[in-house]
Amino acid sequence: MKTYTQKQEEVKRKWYLIDAENQILGRLATRIADILNGKNEVTYTPHTDSGDFVVVVNADKIRVTGRKMTQKMYYKYTGYPGGLKSKTFEEVISTDPERVIHGAVKGMLPKNRLSPHKLTRLKVYTGSVHPHEAQNPEKIEL
Repeated sequence: MKTYTQKQEEVKRKWYLIDAENQILGRLATRIADILNGKNEVTYTPHTDSGDFVVVVNADKIRVTGRKMTQKMYYKYTGYPGGLKSKTFEEVISTDPERVIHGAVKGMLPKNRLSPHKLTRLKVYTGSVHPHEAQNPEKIEL
């Protein structure tokens, strides 16, 4: 029996909708990363970009466990001396909740040339309204 290898022309991308309300950040990010990688499909091939699109809504209602709300820090460096800026999870989730999910999923994708292309298929929105209704995304319950 020969090993099946999926080719890029054979990839048929689906759209999935995930509601992040009351979901734990890490568990949600691993599930999203698996879908972006294509590991939820039977025809998964590591060297091809065979993942699907993921639309995440209600990003501002995400949960974290323990004391991460006050202790987890997000850093940004401007490139200048003394330019290291830091914010807590609380501050980031109130100002830019898309950044939290986007960063968590980015960290869980493989570090190779395909990961930036996979990350472009992740669409994160703060509210419950999104502009991708025309694609008929399939709702996933976690």
